[in-house]
Amino acid sequence: MNHRKKGRKLGRTTSHREAMLANQATSLLRYGRIKTTHPKCKELKKVVERLITTAKDDSVHARRQVAKVIRDKSIVKKLFDEIVPEFSERPGGYTQIFQIGPRANDGAAMSFIQLVGYKPPEEE
Repeated sequence: MNHRKKGRKLGRTTSHREAMLANQATSLLRYGRIKTTHPKCKELKKVVERLITTAKDDSVHARRQVAKVIRDKSIVKKLFDEIVPEFSERPGGYTQIFQIGPRANDGAAMSFIQLVGYKPPEEE
């Protein structure tokens, strides 16, 4: 029985799953929007929402807690200096998930996950 079990295994070992979600969280904070499978989006949303909420504290301890997951110092700096101020008044719900239909080759449900207020980069 799967009663009282939280989270999805996503067909990976614990270390692989944690590393994958950390890498995807880094990409989401770097680019503002990424495309992946729907179950991964739902798990990633939990990780990113916790990171942003932790970063709102803006203390040395909060920076170290975030740096445990986001190992790129430039992205940690971007999170604290650029992303968190945009969400200072928002009590949660920092990300949005948009389903975009099945992937062509294997039919996996695909989705975009993006930060609220995401604006695509200007093309030259």
